[in-house]
Amino acid sequence: MALAIFDLDNTLLNGDSDYLWGEFLVENDIVDDTHHRKNNNFYDQYLAGKMDILEFLIFQLRTLADNSPENLYKWRKQYLQNKINPIILRAGQKLIASHKQQGDEILVITATNSFIAMPIAKKLEIQNLISTEVEFIDGSYSGRITSIPSYQGGKIIRLNKWLECRHFDLRGSYFYSDSYNDISLLRLVDHPVVVDADDKLKSIAIKLGWKLSSLRHT
Repeated sequence: MALAIFDLDNTLLNGDSDYLWGEFLVENDIVDDTHHRKNNNFYDQYLAGKMDILEFLIFQLRTLADNSPENLYKWRKQYLQNKINPIILRAGQKLIASHKQQGDEILVITATNSFIAMPIAKKLEIQNLISTEVEFIDGSYSGRITSIPSYQGGKIIRLNKWLECRHFDLRGSYFYSDSYNDISLLRLVDHPVVVDADDKLKSIAIKLGWKLSSLRHT
């Protein structure tokens, strides 16, 4: 049995769930157009590998702090139906199923916050999730995080803690990702698989002889 690790956004999804949550909020007049512009700016920084994750989380999680859980859950249900269901990649679901049939342990690791990532992992029938954890205290979201963000090198820190708690290791492990932001974790596993990669990551993958794959064009 090996560990099969999956990035979420633009890997198992044909889009970015963090970005789409921001767009959903704008489209439904929950936030104003200023949010849209900032959301675009942060996404561009993310694609360039230059995003300040803490600055982004302060921006993004303000919506959780400013609204009741009742409204947030209602909006999230609509968001999942309208924005996420259409972009779940069937080839990704088949790949997950293939690893399960081999007896592999499946893990999603994503910088996306747990409010968004948890129900998506559930839709994908994946129990193991490492995401950026948001604080829920006294019946509401505080807008703060409770762990190291699982972004860039933070993914490795969070993964190592997860492995320690389960007495698991990375022998025979796989990691599927599209993003240059995941270069450190791709170097760590036995079987790095670059999926529908951005140009920067694709160039490195070719030089290192990593497997190139697509879950969008199969």
